[in-house]
Amino acid sequence: MEALLKRSWWALLIGGIALVIFGVLAFMWPGKTLFIIAVFFAATVFVDGIVTVASAIRNRALSGQWWVWLLLGILGVVAGAIGLMNPGVAAGVLLLLISAYAIAIGVLTIWAGFKLRKEISNEWLLWLLGAISVIFGVLLITQPAAGLLGLVWAIASWAVAIGILKILLAFKARSFRERLEQSATPARA
Repeated sequence: MEALLKRSWWALLIGGIALVIFGVLAFMWPGKTLFIIAVFFAATVFVDGIVTVASAIRNRALSGQWWVWLLLGILGVVAGAIGLMNPGVAAGVLLLLISAYAIAIGVLTIWAGFKLRKEISNEWLLWLLGAISVIFGVLLITQPAAGLLGLVWAIASWAVAIGILKILLAFKARSFRERLEQSATPARA
């Protein structure tokens, strides 16, 4: 799992950037319809899912836990595809899609943090990422009467926070990989 994380730092980075972009766009256009937000979200989840699936398959020989990343990616691809194929339906059920996605991603990320706690430092980033996602998903389910503007701001805040944490985690994994590569390179005289 550690090798998978080190080699796939770029997947975390791309997913994080996509989430931050989505969040910023949602903050910039709060008056737009839920239909537009549903399409943005579906596209973001779809892209993140494809990148995660590709990374998991590409690096499956590195870890017996690669299937966790594959499952996360498949979940993103399916949720994103549903939203892109039926944006009208997605707009109507966006609350449930986002809630289920956030809770599932959060639970699996927390689980990955526990699996990696002896292999990496700062596993708390995974726990924090997961906890924020679970809390966000539960709040959306338990507060369905929230206004559209509040929903858009909550979605945008979640996307930016999770995106930033994924970007931080990507750079942490990348720097760890570079340190390992430098220590493995023999010194020249």
